Amino acid sequence: MKELERARWRCRRGLLELDIILQRFMDLHYAQLNKAELQQFETLLSLSDNDLWDMIAAKKPVTDKGLESVLHLLQKS
Repeated sequence: MKELERARWRCRRGLLELDIILQRFMDLHYAQLNKAELQQFETLLSLSDNDLWDMIAAKKPVTDKGLESVLHLLQKS
């Protein structure tokens, strides 16, 4: 449970758009992620708000192909 609470806390961002998408992602997909996908999600959360938003909105190319599966789930959220 601690990991879920920590992830929810990390999803609180400065951009309202990110808050909405990340909370929806947490509600819909977080519980089904495997260990590799959880690590991908943590990596994405370590990005700045603008970089993360640009990747979700497909304004910026994804340089790390290992992030694509979780990024795709975020884009669907």
